[in-house]
Amino acid sequence: MNFLDSIKHKAAAVYLLGDIFDFWYEFKLVVPKGYTRFLGKLSELTDMGVEVHFFVGNHDLWCDDYLTEECGVIIHRNPLTTEIYGKEFYLAHGDGLGDPDKKFKLLRYAFRSKTLRTLFSTLHPRWSIELGLSWAKRSRLKRVEGKEPEYMGEDKEFLVLYTKEYLQGHPNINYFIYGHRHIELDLMLSATARVLILGDWISYFSYAVFDGENLFLENFVEGETQF
Repeated sequence: MNFLDSIKHKAAAVYLLGDIFDFWYEFKLVVPKGYTRFLGKLSELTDMGVEVHFFVGNHDLWCDDYLTEECGVIIHRNPLTTEIYGKEFYLAHGDGLGDPDKKFKLLRYAFRSKTLRTLFSTLHPRWSIELGLSWAKRSRLKRVEGKEPEYMGEDKEFLVLYTKEYLQGHPNINYFIYGHRHIELDLMLSATARVLILGDWISYFSYAVFDGENLFLENFVEGETQF
C-alpha cells in the first residue's frame, strides 16, 4: 500500500502480474475477509485515472467481476502483448508457460474447470476459504525454507526457455515480464529483447519501472522517493 501510495501521482498505469492474494475466491454475494486497505488503494488509483491491470495468478485465478466493478481494475486471464510508449511488451503471470511438471499441469487444468468451481461454490465460505488458504500455505511449506528454488540457469529456467521459443515467432517484442517464479531476473536475450522475472513482495519487494525509454528492476525501500 505504501508503494502504491508513493507512485499514485507518477504512474500512468500499474500492472500486477498475479498472486497478489495468497488465495482469492468470489462467491456470488461474498468475497474473502481482509485486504480492505489494499482494495481501497487500488480504487483510489483508478479513481485518479491510473489504469490498474490485474493478471490472475495460480493463487488468485478465481477472480470474477468484483475487482472490476468495485475497484475499476482491468482483469487479464491470459498473457497480454501490448505497446507502451513505442515498445512491445509481453506480460503474463507465468504459470503454465513452459513448465514441464505434469502434476502442475493437471492441477492447473483442474483449477480452471467450471465443474470444480461450481462444486467449490457449494461449500460454505467458512470452510472453502480456509481450505484455499491452507492449500496455499502447504504449497509454500513444501519448498526449502519456504523459498522458491534459486535461478536454474538460462538453459533450464522454464520461463526463459519458453520466452526464447516464443521470441522466434514474435521477434518484435522488446520486453517479456513475468511473476510466478518469485525470483529476480533481468536477462538480455538479444540486442532488442529482455526477459524480467519480478521477484516478490515477501523477500525482495521488487517491481519494474518503464519510464518511456528505459526499463528498470527496482526494490522498494520505505521512505525512499520512487522514480
